[in-house]
Amino acid sequence: MKIPTTLKHKPVIVVENYGEVDGRNAYKTDAQGLSLGLAQWNDRGKVDISAKVWRHTGEKWSRQSEELPPHRVLDLAILVCRSRQYFSEEAYHHKKLYDENNTRIDRVPLQGDAMTVEVCTENPMLDEDIALFQKALGEDDELVGERMKVLGGILRTLGY
Repeated sequence: MKIPTTLKHKPVIVVENYGEVDGRNAYKTDAQGLSLGLAQWNDRGKVDISAKVWRHTGEKWSRQSEELPPHRVLDLAILVCRSRQYFSEEAYHHKKLYDENNTRIDRVPLQGDAMTVEVCTENPMLDEDIALFQKALGEDDELVGERMKVLGGILRTLGY
């Protein structure tokens, strides 16, 4: 299915077969494409790049399609990586999978400040949800691990 080019987000680089590779949702997902292009929120004279997940209901392109600037995509990748690291190396040390007295997992230095990664203690179902999260992360280990290896190889090639 071709990603639309007549909407406000202007695709430049696309993955039009994302519905075939969307993790465990492959071949049965509404996320049909990914693109990098010119952001829909661009003002005259100012151009930003954005990444977009294109969702299709089967009949039309969905308003639930998400558009993110590249740094947010990478911030999400950092969050996924750090969370995976936490659950594989640290969480099992705690009865509830987290330290109730210190819920901070990490402070990741970025421009201007640091991104604080922590357990969400505002979640009233945290003890149940964190166990479910860990289980789901484990079940997706092959899918996520494969993508991390690919990303790691690309980053090494780029000199990171």
